[in-house]
Amino acid sequence: MMLPDDDILTQDGLARIARGRALLIACGALAHEILALIRINGWDHLDLQCLPANLHLYPDRITPAVEAAVTEYRARYDRIMVVYADCGTGGILQKKCKELGIEMVEGPHCYSFFEGNATFAARAETEFTAFYLTDFLVRQFDAFVWRPMGLDRHPGLRDTYFGNYTKLVYLAQTDDPVLSAKAADCAERLGLAYERRWTGYGDLADVLRDIAVKALEPPPALG
Repeated sequence: MMLPDDDILTQDGLARIARGRALLIACGALAHEILALIRINGWDHLDLQCLPANLHLYPDRITPAVEAAVTEYRARYDRIMVVYADCGTGGILQKKCKELGIEMVEGPHCYSFFEGNATFAARAETEFTAFYLTDFLVRQFDAFVWRPMGLDRHPGLRDTYFGNYTKLVYLAQTDDPVLSAKAADCAERLGLAYERRWTGYGDLADVLRDIAVKALEPPPALG
């Protein structure tokens, strides 16, 4: 459920805590998957506030954006979870979440927690020449890969950027033939071998299930 706009105020105009609800402050690249999990599992007590997916183009901006969102909404919820992994922040996001007393998803990035952090780590030593795409990045390949890297204007840069890669691995959250075909086309455009690997929602499903259960528990005692 997306964050409600109108039912968070008392008659006095003061924010009240949404008892029994939790807020997910998430990367916009995960919105489709999070909403699907909420719908599938009937987690209507989870609200979602997404930050722009293009923050990944500027990882140094992720932590300030997350902190601002937590500051804005924390008085309204008993529990908040940050649905980002480290995402290129070099541990800064994890440190800030710890300072704020907010949980966040474990793992270096969404590729890892979609495949399962343990599985991804086990592959890391032998798969360091793989370039990964998720459902979101397949859909938004031109907007998040092709154009930002200048490959639309300077195709010759492909070898500079991807010369040390050997394959493109599509970590598929859904069984969508259209996305699979598009991922294969992305691999061809980059001059890489193609592999499709079904992951489903991976560790993300477990993380959201945990916060869904916690949200229904009594809030932690103060003092």
